[in-house]
Amino acid sequence: MARRHRFEPNIKKNSTFALNITSMTDMFTILLVFLLQTYSTSDVQIIPEKGLRLPTSASLSSPTEATKISLSTSALKLGQTQIAVVKNADFLAQDLEEHDSNFIKPLFDELDKIAKNNPEKDHVKEGRIILQADKELPYATLRKVMYTASMAGFPQLKLITLVGE
Repeated sequence: MARRHRFEPNIKKNSTFALNITSMTDMFTILLVFLLQTYSTSDVQIIPEKGLRLPTSASLSSPTEATKISLSTSALKLGQTQIAVVKNADFLAQDLEEHDSNFIKPLFDELDKIAKNNPEKDHVKEGRIILQADKELPYATLRKVMYTASMAGFPQLKLITLVGE
């Protein structure tokens, strides 16, 4: 009976190895397309405040540069600075004007400073505001912020929402 011999491929010891890069090129193309689709082209960076539950919307419009205000169930902030306290879904009496209960004095003062210190910026000239507001707050509280902002020379207000159903 004859023994079987093990198959040994005929390999030259000093030959070069040819790399097939077609699969790797396909993989990088897929990664590039995925990254381009998920890349945000918006000029505005919006970071939701901690503990703030934003409402959902079907709108897909991108925000433009504006003064950022956030209104949670506990505080009103301009940028990162807290300017008023919110309790029981309303502002404290000391933050409201005596004769006009819709007028928030600290918000007006801060927006007035921004308007006076940055008159050359486009979003200040046009009076644009981006408002992040908790979805549990009543409209009356939001209306006070909108009213005060318009009185301070910022009538264009956009509400930030999550894209959803």
